[in-house]
Amino acid sequence: MKKTNKNLTTFDEYIEKQYGRRGTKKREQYEEGYEAFKLGVMLQELRKGQGMTQEELAQKCGTTKTYISRIENNASDIRLSTLMRIISEGLGGHLKLTVEM
Repeated sequence: MKKTNKNLTTFDEYIEKQYGRRGTKKREQYEEGYEAFKLGVMLQELRKGQGMTQEELAQKCGTTKTYISRIENNASDIRLSTLMRIISEGLGGHLKLTVEM
């Protein structure tokens, strides 16, 4: 028979305890920050996967190395048009968005 540890907390339970339920201001701020972080990591992985430096990516899509760095490190908000340009012109990809309700 397998024993379960009643002291363990799931990640979802932990997040709810720390930031509240979905829909609360604190939780929504956390979720927005997390999505921005994921976007930065995704762009960094795509760039590195193509063997490009931040400078090379910036030149391809008409921005600066500093701006690419700020996006990758979650230090800057990014406009949708800029994101689309980075993905298409800089990385040669296509951006697809989904909305969850």
